[in-house]
Amino acid sequence: MFKRQKVCIVVPAYKEEDHIGLVLKTMPDFVDHIIVVDDGSPDNTFERAVENGNGKVILIRHPDNQGVGAAIVTGHRKAIELGADFSVVMAGDGQMDPKYLGDLLGAVSEQGYDYAKGNRLKRGYMKGMPKIRVFGNIILSFLTRVVSGYWNISDPQNGYTAIRTSILRKLDLDRLARGYQFENDMLVHLNIVNARVKDVNIPATYFGKVSKIRLPRFVAETSLFFIKRFFYRIYKKRVSGY
Repeated sequence: MFKRQKVCIVVPAYKEEDHIGLVLKTMPDFVDHIIVVDDGSPDNTFERAVENGNGKVILIRHPDNQGVGAAIVTGHRKAIELGADFSVVMAGDGQMDPKYLGDLLGAVSEQGYDYAKGNRLKRGYMKGMPKIRVFGNIILSFLTRVVSGYWNISDPQNGYTAIRTSILRKLDLDRLARGYQFENDMLVHLNIVNARVKDVNIPATYFGKVSKIRLPRFVAETSLFFIKRFFYRIYKKRVSGY
């Protein structure tokens, strides 16, 4: 437990047979449950998770690849079922340093925020991040601010997040994007329920691994999605009365 509150870690994993073991082995002791969601990996990701699991690890396997957002939603639902106070997302590729987990949890457990997310765009924290990713994330930060209504956030594609399960219960999880737009869409849905969101500065960690997201193509393909979500948020805020 963290400050006497139950913590579940959601680990979405797709083709991470080389990294999932390290992720599980380096998890802090205060974590209560580690929910690994293998999103239909064609390699040995699931087998490696089994080999490196312990009493805290819960394994869920999607029969086919549904997208990172779908894997995270599956994990969040399990965290709610387990009675967690907080559900944290840490990717299965080892890029999210567990030593910063306490900073994220501190924002939601002690500072009163509902959702905390990593931010790699602070000066000096982007070491190792390819320049094209820096540029792409700056563009996405601006677009996501407009769409979500959260003008204080940056680095919206950062998937290192912590959320109160009490807030998760208020969200329409079935409507959340299933692909790489998930983090952006989460912010839209959080704004609809007036959730308090905080950026937590966390340095970028890459280990030479190439991101699965192709930012120029992602920005182009996501533009229509953003437009739809902008008007969806405005409509839902008026209907809900928030």
